[in-house]
Amino acid sequence: MGRPRVRSWGMLRDQVFRIADIYIPMKRRRTVDPAAVQAIAESILEEGQRTPILVRQDGKRLVLVEGLQRLEACRSLGEETIVGILVQARRS
Repeated sequence: MGRPRVRSWGMLRDQVFRIADIYIPMKRRRTVDPAAVQAIAESILEEGQRTPILVRQDGKRLVLVEGLQRLEACRSLGEETIVGILVQARRS
């Protein structure tokens, strides 16, 4: 994936997170689409990760808010980190 580009989205800023540190809620795990993961992985190989995932802090852990397919695509490529944005989000 190379060196991630760090961008700013208004007051939000891209950060690099360790994939192993991101918790995926059970109801999100059920929505993994293998075809989408493969397509995104191919895109990441060609262009890099263009859209950051969203995570929120829950105590000491990070919880995935948005971007499951991107996270799984990076994991399938053997990446240890992913670009994301830390957001304030209510628990769903």
